[in-house]
Amino acid sequence: MIQTVVKRDGRIVGFNEQKIMAAIRKAMLHTDKGEDERLLYQITDHIAQRGDSQMSVEQIQDAVEVELMKSSRKDVAQKYIAYRHQRSVARKAKTREVFLDIVNIKNNDVTRENANMNADTPAGMMMKFASETTKPFVDDYLLSEESREAVEHNYLHIHDKDYYPTKSLTCVQHPLDNILNCGFIAGHGASRPAKRIETASVLACISMECAQNEMHGGQAIPAFDFYLAPYVRMSYIEELKALEDLSGENYSDLYDEPLMDYIKKPLDGLTGKERAQQHAINKTVGRVHQAMEAFIHNMNTIHSRGGNQVVFSSINYGTDTSAEGRCVMREILLSTYEGVGGGETAIFPIQIWKKKRGVNYLPEDRNFDLYQLACKVTARRFFPNFLNLDASFNQDSDWRADDPKRYIHEVATMGCRTRVFENRFGKKTSIGRGNLSFSTINIVKLAIECMGIEDKQKRIDSFFAKLDNMLEVTAQQLDDRFQFQKTAFVKQFPLLMKSLWIGADKLAPTDTIESVINQGTLGIGFIGLAECLVALIGKHHGESEEAQELGLKIVTYMRDRVNEFCDRYHHNYSVLATPAEGLSGKFTKKDRKEFGVIPGVTDRDYYTNSNHVPVYYKCSARHKAEVEAPYHNLTRGGHIFYVEIDGDATHNPQVIMSVVDMMDQLDMGYGSVNHNRNRCMDCGYENADDNLEVCPKCGGKHIDKLQRITGYLVGTTDRWNSGKLAELNDRVTHIDHGEQSLF
Repeated sequence: MIQTVVKRDGRIVGFNEQKIMAAIRKAMLHTDKGEDERLLYQITDHIAQRGDSQMSVEQIQDAVEVELMKSSRKDVAQKYIAYRHQRSVARKAKTREVFLDIVNIKNNDVTRENANMNADTPAGMMMKFASETTKPFVDDYLLSEESREAVEHNYLHIHDKDYYPTKSLTCVQHPLDNILNCGFIAGHGASRPAKRIETASVLACISMECAQNEMHGGQAIPAFDFYLAPYVRMSYIEELKALEDLSGENYSDLYDEPLMDYIKKPLDGLTGKERAQQHAINKTVGRVHQAMEAFIHNMNTIHSRGGNQVVFSSINYGTDTSAEGRCVMREILLSTYEGVGGGETAIFPIQIWKKKRGVNYLPEDRNFDLYQLACKVTARRFFPNFLNLDASFNQDSDWRADDPKRYIHEVATMGCRTRVFENRFGKKTSIGRGNLSFSTINIVKLAIECMGIEDKQKRIDSFFAKLDNMLEVTAQQLDDRFQFQKTAFVKQFPLLMKSLWIGADKLAPTDTIESVINQGTLGIGFIGLAECLVALIGKHHGESEEAQELGLKIVTYMRDRVNEFCDRYHHNYSVLATPAEGLSGKFTKKDRKEFGVIPGVTDRDYYTNSNHVPVYYKCSARHKAEVEAPYHNLTRGGHIFYVEIDGDATHNPQVIMSVVDMMDQLDMGYGSVNHNRNRCMDCGYENADDNLEVCPKCGGKHIDKLQRITGYLVGTTDRWNSGKLAELNDRVTHIDHGEQSLF
């Protein structure tokens, strides 16, 4: 008698005879004679009773074939066998077609799935070969039948499915002090602790690069200013000691003397220790600036993931008020403003300014001058984005202004939008934690399926019933993936599970990661709220108060169910405003093929990103913010707000400050601005002219407009997929040229 079943991924589960019955019934319904319930139960009972106590899925399927061939219904056996064979053939045919596209470097949505990965290089091609081969394996061997059907029928998207078999996690906020203070081993040989700013800068790069090879998502540093500040002082002391060697004087009393700031000044008129101190400051500032330049350069040139993709990196900063922390921030901002290489805008790291009242937001705040500089840099270089620590949901009661480690109690984010802060299984912090995995529900399709119901309330009720079912499926799928991830061994992640993930330092290499990964989050995402609302009531939330009310009801319902899942499964589930890149057009194409062109729903090549007002809807920045703001508190797995500015923002940092003011007033969590930035692909020249066709520097005509795709930048739109290109072409501005204030 069968009691347990060995699944294709090696997991052992309880035997469920309903799955045998469902497979036989499906084959019967595809024959002329139809269903034979007596035979159905007879074969199922025979296999269940006479099988071994433990059997594999393949053994059970083979037994079904044998029993069907023995029966009078050879037609059913033929259909059953044919179906299994067809699935195998279909997989092979699809794989061949996809592989030929990769070989011939065709520009399509498979090869352009990730705009920051060059699929045309040998390393990029190898990654795509691996990716496209792995996804069918996941479908066939690792997903439950319910999850597989949800994916197959376009209700659900499992992000980073190609990395599923590796058991890797999505992202992490690096506790960089562990790396800088203790050093680490990431391969052959050990890295020693840092003693100066240059070394600290390099180790920060290496930490993110190495961890990127162990994970399928992004890498972030949650307190870049705090972590690097001590090495500014060490470098300053080093400069004083160099002067001692040169002059024979003793400057040891200056080593720990508090400084208000590190500002370069001329030495004219200075003598003695005062002159020595200023000289040391000047030299230190120069070294910090070079270290920040090197950091940015490395983050845009050092490749990970098989040598094919630069690290998807982010740094958070803004709240260190020490002279050393301020020096780090000032020089990273000035280096960003200057640009890299030929002066072009750096794509990485995504920089995030942590805005905080009493620290850096008001004119009387210690770091207000750096906030002004940050806005100036954003106006030219898109970064930094702005994280609102004053938002009601971003605060921690343990935060104290006089706490030297207050950054522990500050939320940090990944540049794309992923947010990790609340924690049911440990302290509330972003540090040493990240997302484990996330999946996105196609709420548009759920709404389309309800469009035929004439009564509005019944239509909406039917939608919520469908949504509830998909939430259940998604929560179970994420738990299934968690159960698979937790079986990984510490030694599979030599850096992540030694120096980065919270609690992992207590584990041995042969331990599993089960005891620590629940510190992370599982994200349930959604896409296309605007199209969903149009399908349900005819208008999206940007143009109708009724639609906005329904939109908030939908996402609130998701939030409430996710909280229930936290209790049921004992995980940190959260709702994510999905950063859809490849997914933006994938869902739409399938839905249009099934349902046809529906105005306002499937008539474009993409669904609107998460809860955003559609990019094509012309409205003021204020209106867009008022509509999107309430969703930030509901989507604590991550969210982003941005507005489009018309024209050159370089000389208009005030408009950036107005956007941050608006975020402050409306309790928004994270956001930034988009604006014009042209780049000559031949020589790297940049400007903000409208419709630039010819480079004024080299005469080249290969001009690309630098754009934000889902929260991060992409250096060339040649690598964008068709859905995101269509969205880019539809974007309208929310702030007119030269506008200074939004109020």
